[in-house]
Amino acid sequence: MVTAALIVNKGKILIAKRGKDMKLEGKWEFPGGKLEAGESFEECLKREIYEELGMQIDVLHHYDDSIYKYSDGVIRLMAYWAKWNSGEIKVKEHSEIKWIDFVDLNLYEFAPADVPFINSLQKIHLLF
Repeated sequence: MVTAALIVNKGKILIAKRGKDMKLEGKWEFPGGKLEAGESFEECLKREIYEELGMQIDVLHHYDDSIYKYSDGVIRLMAYWAKWNSGEIKVKEHSEIKWIDFVDLNLYEFAPADVPFINSLQKIHLLF
């Protein structure tokens, strides 16, 4: 299982570009990572976002799942709404991060497992 955080701040959503030495280098994603043994999805997201971006987040609630078959196996990506509550953003594993408008999500080339979220997120942008 893999988690993804949909972090919204001031009406914009955070996306991250996969860096060197990462699978799918150069593709955009919603940041997150792999679930470790004994961890809840919420604990995983908090740990991964802190490790990758130096941000402390509150995980609010589950948004949606995506199942995608890559050449090396199938992943289930669990997306959760999250709120940035503290910490200074430090880009560690990714090559770049951006806060973008929901309507602009389709302008970026996302990792395949993240793609199913794009259309639905663009439709709900008016909530933010």
